[in-house]
Formats: sequence, structure tokens, C-alpha cells
Amino acid sequence: MKKLMVVLLAGLGAAFAKKKYDDGREEKALWAEATDPVKPAR
Repeated sequence: MKKLMVVLLAGLGAAFAKKKYDDGREEKALWAEATDPVKPAR
């Protein structure tokens, strides 16, 4: 039973970490888009 709880907690921790990582990547992409230099139209 204890092993099952450890596996469950590890899975929840991994899911939480992945969500945080994905949120950070999305935020970084938004900032990159917002701060890209504007190329003049030809």
C-alpha cells in the first residue's frame, strides 16, 4: 500500500512539474513575440 502511495505521489509531482514547465514555455513564447523587433515593410 505504501508503494502505491509513493508511485501516486510521484506521478502527481511529475504532472505538476510538467504543467509548470509548459506554462513557463508559453509565457516565454509570448514575451519573445511581444519583444521581437519589428521589420519595416518594403
